[in-house]
Order: sequence, then C-alpha cells, then structure tokens
Amino acid sequence: MALTKAQQIKLLAVLVAMMIVIMGYRWASEDAPRTQPLTYTQGMKVTSPVRRGVAVPGGSRDPLLVFLERRVEKYPGVARDLFRMGSTNGQVKKKPVLITRPIATVTLPTITIPVKTPEQIAADFARADLSRFRFLGYLTDKDSSLFLSKDGELFIVKSGDTILKNYQVKTVGKDHVVLFDTITKVEVRIELTGSGR
Repeated sequence: MALTKAQQIKLLAVLVAMMIVIMGYRWASEDAPRTQPLTYTQGMKVTSPVRRGVAVPGGSRDPLLVFLERRVEKYPGVARDLFRMGSTNGQVKKKPVLITRPIATVTLPTITIPVKTPEQIAADFARADLSRFRFLGYLTDKDSSLFLSKDGELFIVKSGDTILKNYQVKTVGKDHVVLFDTITKVEVRIELTGSGR
C-alpha cells in the first residue's frame, strides 16, 4: 500500500501533533521536587551527655581506690560487658565439670595377604585357562583322535599334540584328558563331558 504525497504530509502532521500533546501533558503533570529541611544547619554544634570520670578530691589518692570507684555500677541491672549475651541478674553460672574417662586403646587386627610370585600368578592363570577346555569325545577308537572345545573353538587332537602354541595333550584316558602347559608346567585333568563325574 503506497501513500500519496498528500497522505504522507497529513500522517506526519498528526504524529508531530501527538508528540507535542504528550510532551505538554508530561510537563503540566510533573511533580515539584520534594524537599525536606536539614536536621543540622551549617555551623551548628551538637552536645550529647558524656559520662564524667570520678573526681579525685586529692591529687595524691590511692590508684586502687580510684579503680574500685570506677567499677561501681551507676545503673543496676545493666551489664558493662559489651560481649556478654545476656544479663546474669546476680546469678553466677558454674562452669561444667568435665569427667574424664580413660581412653581405651583398640588394636585392629592386621590382615596379611600372602604375596604371590609372578610364577605363581602365571600358574594360576594357566590353570584357569586350561579349565575352560571341554572334552567332547573321540572321533574314532582306532586312531585315538579326540574332540576338545574352548570358547566356541573345536580342536581335533591326538595324544602328544600341541594346542594354542603352549598347551599339550599329555595323556588320554577313556573318560578323561590331561592337558599340560609347557611354559608354567601346570597339568589339568579334564573329564569327558556328560560322563556324570
């Protein structure tokens, strides 16, 4: 929608008139600045009551007596100690009596864990790994080939064969196989699966 030149001039005149009306209203309705008289005028002196010291009648008076006179309370019931949290009202609190008991010493038992040598750790690892083998049975009775499985792998071996580089089939029985680790010298007897032993 395009405005003609005459419409643009009329619109501009209306907007300027509205702005002048708004500014005039704000100027007419503006509050006068609020003022308050000063509490202390310039050059004024303020006096406040000051507690006077104990007058000493003689110049050579005992300082202990002066000190004791200063300690006398002028206002009874009001504590002079700024750091006290409440008034004592003449009551003196007794300090709590601490009852000390002898401290019992408790000795905890020390647990000694036997330290294994690297050879024992390797032997335990080999024993656990050899125990994961399963003896499934014989292929034929004639050549003594047998089935072994470990973690989904199937091995067909004979007595004296080597499995997985360092495991050897040492002896073969009717219902068992003895596997030997050639590095750690660990032997594990594996029963025939399903033999009931």
